[in-house]
Amino acid sequence: MSITVVGSIAFDAVKTPFGERERMLGGAATHFALAASFFDTVRVVGPVGDDFGDEELAVLATRGSDISDVERVPGGNTFFWKGEYGWDLNSRETLATELGVFEQFEPKLSEAARASEVVFLANIQPELQRRVLELCTAAQFIAIDSMNFWIETAREALVDVIGRVDCAILNDAELRELTGKPSLVAAAREVMSWGPSSVVAKQGEYGAALFTSEGFFALPGYPLEIVVDPTGAGDTFAGGFVGYIARNLGRSGDDAVLRQAMAYGTALASFQVEEFGTERTQRLTFDEVQSRVEGLRRMTQFDLAAVSLGAP
Repeated sequence: MSITVVGSIAFDAVKTPFGERERMLGGAATHFALAASFFDTVRVVGPVGDDFGDEELAVLATRGSDISDVERVPGGNTFFWKGEYGWDLNSRETLATELGVFEQFEPKLSEAARASEVVFLANIQPELQRRVLELCTAAQFIAIDSMNFWIETAREALVDVIGRVDCAILNDAELRELTGKPSLVAAAREVMSWGPSSVVAKQGEYGAALFTSEGFFALPGYPLEIVVDPTGAGDTFAGGFVGYIARNLGRSGDDAVLRQAMAYGTALASFQVEEFGTERTQRLTFDEVQSRVEGLRRMTQFDLAAVSLGAP
């Protein structure tokens, strides 16, 4: 089995109340791959410039990810994003965006990348996401991410590509904006009516919610004393979620597997935010992840039979 992820590979400059980094590895495909690589082989597809060195490539290849589809564009600069967070780490201000080689990106997939059983369409132009789908004819499970920019500028194309995937992973505000529904439940049901069998609503530090035809499931964010940098947490969550499904692909439509995938995504995202960029996830061990998954299980378990419902 293998997972193909198509998306941005970037350099980020980030300032939070707890410190800053002027240049660190980032991008949706990067964060996704570092998380999903715990579960399966990840084939990373995305462009970089001449400024992207062997050290950064080595991080991308952590835990055996295949970087042969990373396209180095001669004379180009790697996508760059700069942002600042205030004390409310759920919101941020974008200070600079330099598309660099990403501006002219046309996904080029090797035969191995096209043959992957699982595909994650990270946040890129919906038309490009559709072209990737047309190439990946062997895919048995496809998940998609997007953002408010594409909802506002390319909604028709985005709705079309969402209708071709198995799972949509968006934050709660994006789901409401995409559907025009004020209720998260109504918004998720509307998206599922377009084609996906499941919808995941990312809710930042408050966790994530899963919607399927069988019902609803939610997990809180893992409680942390220290949060340093939330950049990439959503893509890390997606990597854990999709990676776990890839490991259990024969049961990808099973609600129990999807719920367990939510736990692994949540646990991995909790490590991502503890340090800047990829600093924590690139040295993370599976035993650490497993420990937090077990912690989530204990946090969310209760025994109704032990509670008296009678009159006092």
